[in-house]
Amino acid sequence: MAVLTQNALDEILIYLEKSIVNMSKDMLNNSEFHMDAHKFDEFISDQFDIRLENLLKAKDSSIHHLESGMKNRIIQRKRAITENINI
Repeated sequence: MAVLTQNALDEILIYLEKSIVNMSKDMLNNSEFHMDAHKFDEFISDQFDIRLENLLKAKDSSIHHLESGMKNRIIQRKRAITENINI
């Protein structure tokens, strides 16, 4: 496993935020997706986790190999992203 730098993590989080926001907009604009706010929030949260792990794997890393400060930063960013998405 590779050691991930703060800069690399920032790049991942920026990309991930754009990806989640775009997916959310597409879902909200598509009449095929009907779910209540709680289910939508759960789905967004799950997608964040899945996409984060895939992006970390692409960098030959994993959430389990990050230092606690980086994990805390991810948690804060996830919270901010999910709170800013309005259903």
